[in-house]
Amino acid sequence: MVVIMLDSLLKPYLNKYKSQRCYPGLIFKQGQRTMLQINVPATEIANLLQAKPLTANNPDSGKDRPEIKGHVEEIKDYVIERASNNEPWLLATLTANVAPEDITVIELGQGFCLVIIPHDVKLDVTDGQHRIKAISEVAQSTLGALINEDYFPVNLILESNFRQCQIDFRDMAQAKPVDKSLLLSFGEASGRTGITNKLIEQVSMFRGKIDRVKKAPDKKGKLIYTSNYIATLVSYAFADSQNDKLDDFSVEECSQVLAECLNQFFSECIQTQQIAQTSVEKLTVDEVNSFKKECLLGVSMGIQFLGRMLYYTYDKTKNQFDASKVSELAQLDWSRDNQLWRGSLVRVDPKNTKSDSNYIVFGSGAVGDAVTVVKASLGW
Repeated sequence: MVVIMLDSLLKPYLNKYKSQRCYPGLIFKQGQRTMLQINVPATEIANLLQAKPLTANNPDSGKDRPEIKGHVEEIKDYVIERASNNEPWLLATLTANVAPEDITVIELGQGFCLVIIPHDVKLDVTDGQHRIKAISEVAQSTLGALINEDYFPVNLILESNFRQCQIDFRDMAQAKPVDKSLLLSFGEASGRTGITNKLIEQVSMFRGKIDRVKKAPDKKGKLIYTSNYIATLVSYAFADSQNDKLDDFSVEECSQVLAECLNQFFSECIQTQQIAQTSVEKLTVDEVNSFKKECLLGVSMGIQFLGRMLYYTYDKTKNQFDASKVSELAQLDWSRDNQLWRGSLVRVDPKNTKSDSNYIVFGSGAVGDAVTVVKASLGW
């Protein structure tokens, strides 16, 4: 009965504006302005919305930032992969602006409305230019059937002032990026993410000692690593690559063999034995800080380097790490004072002339140099 009544209410308007684009919507106030929300089919995104990024180093030439190279492809790959595998996926709400006089809004009461947009009017993107381009390209490709029945919410700001549109973009860009560790903690139980989350519980050196939310551990706390540090180790150990997703690797089998490998290493390494065998509740902040300060394995670069070395002990066909080689690595002196690391991962701070304080070099070149030196010293 409700459907019939609503249909009879909308039919006159739909007939009147049938030559234009007509969307059911919501109307509301925010920030002293009128805003609308409509849902747009994937097939109409390209013709309805347009990006106006600035060009030629001229801020007055557009309403949002220049396109970031490669970001559209990342979004397309994400959508296509999930949709092809019949898995859930989600893109954030798009935001656009339009001059109020360019469209017609018919208020139906209680915040409901009809939004009439002529075919010669396009909505300017405030936030979401990469998502819009990705949606359009997928919808217009041979893979269009994957998303052509999907709808995308659009928040529409009724705004004709060009400068205010730029301010709106700036305001929406103020959100702080989510740290990689939290993204991993919220990630799927597959590939690198799944293996990482398993290791955090299975490896005594990690259990209870991982910051799973922040970019880096608190210097005044007892957490030693972050989820992202461990994910990097995992990628290097199995694929000798920093960001390999390891989609084809079994989470259960690979997490088990790497956990056994790491537990062996940390229990045999003199610099990590005490930390690995002590629960986080019994560790003191001073003990943790001393470990981070004195041992290469107490910082992200050291863990990354360990992952790269473990790769040379890994037999992919058998899915196992060579225990004898892992022992060789564990027998190394992992303290920063070891001359083995000098000139690669560890160098003397040139600004500190009163002592020989060491500092860690962060960079793939430094790690590569250290790998070459250590492999030569071990005869690998």
